[in-house]
Amino acid sequence: MAKRNDFQKFKELIDKHNIKRLYHFTDRDNLKSIIDNGGLYSWADCQAKGIQIPKPGGGDLSKSLDRRDNLQNYVRVSFVTEHPMMYVAMNDGRITNPVILEIDPEVIFEQETKFADRNATRNGANVGGTIEDFKKIHFASLKVRKHFDLDADEQQFYQAEVLVKNFIPLERILNIGNFGITIPSVSRQIQSKVPYTAQITRSTPTAFIFLLDHSVSMRQQTTLMGETMAMSEAVARIVNRQINELVLRCIKANEVRHYFDIAVVGYGDSSYSAWEGNLKGRDFVSPQELRDNPYKRITVKEEKRTRKGVELKEVEKVQWIDPTHSGSWTHFHKAFDHAKRLLEQWMEKHHDKDCYPPTIIHITDGVYNGATKEEIQQKANELKSMFTNDGNVLLFNIHITANNNGGLTFPKSREELQGNSYAMDLFDISSLLPLRYNEEICKLKATDATVRHSAMAVNADMSTLIKLMDIGTPTNISASK
Repeated sequence: MAKRNDFQKFKELIDKHNIKRLYHFTDRDNLKSIIDNGGLYSWADCQAKGIQIPKPGGGDLSKSLDRRDNLQNYVRVSFVTEHPMMYVAMNDGRITNPVILEIDPEVIFEQETKFADRNATRNGANVGGTIEDFKKIHFASLKVRKHFDLDADEQQFYQAEVLVKNFIPLERILNIGNFGITIPSVSRQIQSKVPYTAQITRSTPTAFIFLLDHSVSMRQQTTLMGETMAMSEAVARIVNRQINELVLRCIKANEVRHYFDIAVVGYGDSSYSAWEGNLKGRDFVSPQELRDNPYKRITVKEEKRTRKGVELKEVEKVQWIDPTHSGSWTHFHKAFDHAKRLLEQWMEKHHDKDCYPPTIIHITDGVYNGATKEEIQQKANELKSMFTNDGNVLLFNIHITANNNGGLTFPKSREELQGNSYAMDLFDISSLLPLRYNEEICKLKATDATVRHSAMAVNADMSTLIKLMDIGTPTNISASK
């Protein structure tokens, strides 16, 4: 494409404001189409060429506004990764597993590229292709982490755009090779990698975060393996059991291999690390550290298979966390923020690896408070939009009850929720699971194995929680690595 004559003036501004990348969000399901067709086309060019977009990010209103302003043949890219419209598209269900494509800022130098100081179709937007138009972008406002960090009047300028005419070729998408899809240097025939299939090895580990409701309502009595106890006690035992299972999966030939990083976060009025003993206050810990630092051992009843059938036997179990039910509030938002802080550090360390994406398992017995529905959904979307080369972070939300009360697990659609408003809230903040989970889900409930399920449950009793935990912690451990 032709470079503008005064591109050096643009380069001076780019260098001054340290612009190393531009960004375009899309759904992971669209990546193969982008690669097969040699790059990113505008939605109108896709229509003209007969290119099917599996999950288009823009809705009918967006397309209508583009036509109104004659922008339908432009690919929109932004200066920020936390784009507000990405979360709008997630809320609307247009995209479920967003990825951020990193675009070479040299697309700015192309003659037909335009610039908008805010969303290009918004009233009052300045849209044009000159250096003067480029200078009208509020570059200082693009350096904050989120648009919420700006004053209300300034937030609109966080959506400043670069509009690239018709097409961005693959060579301008700087991270297109980071999503596990092979791109041969000569052949255009693409071999697509199925997401959520990465092997877990010591060099490519995964992570698990357990978020545990510690509010006062968790003192309600329930039954686990024939014993009566507080729900907080039952949940602690089940999570300790699952942690022990993860540690056991890492033991190979008397060696504890670092396949996982594991964190447990308790929350109520605030959020905090829930580890006890020598690990108290730690965030992620390794399987070796868990094996070497048991907090205590307790005797519990557990189902064991015998010649007479399944019987309850007393067994000794290692514990790393204690039951807690002291919080007056159920602050989902603080737990989600805590998980995001942990994952940002983990992702920074593993961003260039083909790692199976981290899994968050959130267990609660009640309705959130202290934040609006919109705030909770935004924070859940921020977690679900984080990704490794292999897939997006998976967020499970499991609502438990003291007794079996018409529980519903892994719904395929909102229609299954039969108008239960709380269940619909959980549905909206939970991940859409990849098909690889269906084999285990089918063992729990009769379902169509070809349809994807939401990672949630409502009114689950303790025996169901055990099964859900097993489903939520799958591993593709390599036998030799």
